[in-house]
Amino acid sequence: MSISKLTIEEFLEFAKNNVVLDVRSPAEYSHAHIPGASSFPIFTNDERKIIGTAYKQESREKAIKLGLDFFGKNLVRHVEEAEKIIAAHKTATREIGVHCWRGGMRSAAMAWLLDLYGFKAYLLSGGYKSYRGWALHQFEKEYTLMVVGGYSGGDKTGILHALKKIEEPVIDLEDLAAHKGSAFGGLGMGPPPSQEHFENLLALELYHQNSKANNSHLWIEAESQRLGNINIPFTFFKKMRTQTLLFLDIPFEARVHHIILHYGKFEKENLINGIIRIKKKLGGLETKTAVNALIEDDLYGCFSVLLNYYDKLYLKSTQNKEEGERDITYIVSNSTDVKTNTEKLIQHVRTRNH
Repeated sequence: MSISKLTIEEFLEFAKNNVVLDVRSPAEYSHAHIPGASSFPIFTNDERKIIGTAYKQESREKAIKLGLDFFGKNLVRHVEEAEKIIAAHKTATREIGVHCWRGGMRSAAMAWLLDLYGFKAYLLSGGYKSYRGWALHQFEKEYTLMVVGGYSGGDKTGILHALKKIEEPVIDLEDLAAHKGSAFGGLGMGPPPSQEHFENLLALELYHQNSKANNSHLWIEAESQRLGNINIPFTFFKKMRTQTLLFLDIPFEARVHHIILHYGKFEKENLINGIIRIKKKLGGLETKTAVNALIEDDLYGCFSVLLNYYDKLYLKSTQNKEEGERDITYIVSNSTDVKTNTEKLIQHVRTRNH
């Protein structure tokens, strides 16, 4: 049996070009997992529950026997499923990474089977638990961040996408959280991850992008700590709030028209629901004005009310003690044109670094 154990960083490097199988139950995987790993449960949710009950109420030996019974009935299916995943991955090798929760019996049993069949199996030492520890540690590290800020409607997300296209190292928090942070932040986005899985995604993105940056800078958008139901880890959020803010100063009119283009296409019902969600902070009169304008197809009137609200909110956030101590550079632009504003930001950073 030639099964090797890998440390978490060795395992992540291996995972860049090879298949990784998460043999925990479907429920465990669904809650959170190592990004890029394929769900490959050795037991169903019900089987795992039965085994756990036997372990607690009877004995370890009884639990192992039950596990072997469940596992033994599916040996051929597991091998065939592994072959399908390898084929879909289009990898040139038959090397597979395997992990469970703590690197215990579940992953060892699956690795044994795959090795027996002819795959080269690698186990993650410490399992998913070791990844979680590693992930949380990423937020403690020091990073040089280029924080792109500015009032709502300046298409900062478009700028991040443009920076990605020219292979600049970018952390897109809104994409990872599947939420843009505003009352309409979830519209047009996919289903959000759990808090734990968001942290997993962010940690791996920080690891990869910081390597790409060669310890130079990472581009990131200024955000509130909360994006929908997701919270940016406080340690990392604090770093974001203390590093240089590149504030794109774009006229109100240009931003209103950009928001109309972006959000005006959504169903009125969804937009109204978003407005109602911030009614308490927006105020009764402003809420009524915005909703009525929307009903009357006055998108400019509706979004002007909302943009005024978010401008005041942003201004308030920059006046707290922590923000007051940071370096803020204002970059003036007359439009929300992504190409123009991306070039302005890059030029500023280049000038600053020389």
